[in-house]
Order: sequence, then structure tokens, then C-alpha cells
Amino acid sequence: MEILVIGGTGTLGKAVVSELETNHDVITAGKTHGDFQVDITDESSVKALFNHTGKLDAIIATTGSLHFGPLTEMTAEQFNTGLQDKLLGQVRIGLIGQHFLHDGGSITLTSGIIAEEPIRQGANATTVNAAVEGFVRGAAIELPRGIRINVVSPTVVEESLKSYGPFFPGFDAAPAARVAKAYRRSVEGAQTGRVYKVW
Repeated sequence: MEILVIGGTGTLGKAVVSELETNHDVITAGKTHGDFQVDITDESSVKALFNHTGKLDAIIATTGSLHFGPLTEMTAEQFNTGLQDKLLGQVRIGLIGQHFLHDGGSITLTSGIIAEEPIRQGANATTVNAAVEGFVRGAAIELPRGIRINVVSPTVVEESLKSYGPFFPGFDAAPAARVAKAYRRSVEGAQTGRVYKVW
């Protein structure tokens, strides 16, 4: 299969690429690194990416920024960061990317454990992750030509504990390599509209 991993140069993305590249042709895209550069908040940038890649068998997104901070100090502008980036960025990938998939292709997006297990300073992240999962469930019943869509919901990954660990007290972390297996399950499996939890 020809697979595009958007965010493929990040911590989780690298693990996904490593999991898939032995059996598939994997292309990476990122904001500043990868085979292609893309800004997922920019419609024209995402369209340009897919025009460059051409037809694909699978699209994976492991990228998206969020705002973490105290609710009592949060502004609507700060909250909008996650809406424009991780939420609409991934929705944009799905909406545009569907037209560049072969029949029977798949889209896999990324949410996170705090969609269901909120943390302090994570109101934006909880909202965005839950919304990504809602989009996947809704899109799954409408996609034509046998195209499937799923979402992987990981806990905090071990490799990111130095940066994000303090936000997740008492949470079990998972190695990125274990999380990556859920993306393989989505790409090579048969299900659609699923949230694959790696907690």
C-alpha cells in the first residue's frame, strides 16, 4: 500500500512509520520536515500536499496542536488554537484526502485519552479530542467506495513524558511503538468508525 503519514516526523509519527514501512510504501509530511511540507490549518496547503502525492491507499494523521492552560485564565482565542489546528486540521485532511484515496482506502486520525478522562488545564484538549472522535463516527457512515475512517486514542506516550508527564499524574504511559500498532490495525483491518484506545 501507498500510505501518507502526516506528522510522520514527530514522536508518534516516527513510530507509526517504523511500524508500517517494512510492508508498505510510506510517505511522510510535516510542517517543516518530511518528504512533503504541509500546514494543516491552511486549506490550500493541504490541497497542494494531496496534489503532490496523488492517489493513495491510506492517510494517517498524527499531528495537531492544542492549548493547555487554566480554564480561569483561558481566552477564546487560546481555545481556538486547538479548534483550528488539531480539530479542523484533521477534519480538513479527511474532507480533502477522501478524494485522493483508491477504492477501499482508509483514513486514520488521532484523538487522545483525555477525550474521556479530563485533566487539569486540558479543557481545550478534551473538547477537541472528543470532537475528532465525533467526526470519525459521523463520517464513517457516509464515505463512499468502501473507504474507511477510524481514530486512534492513545494515552500519554512514554517518549513524551518529559514534556507532558506533569499533566498526566497517575496515568499509565504507553510506548509509541505499542500505540503505532493501533494505526496498523486501522490501515490493514476492515473496521470503520472505530475509536482504537491504547490506554
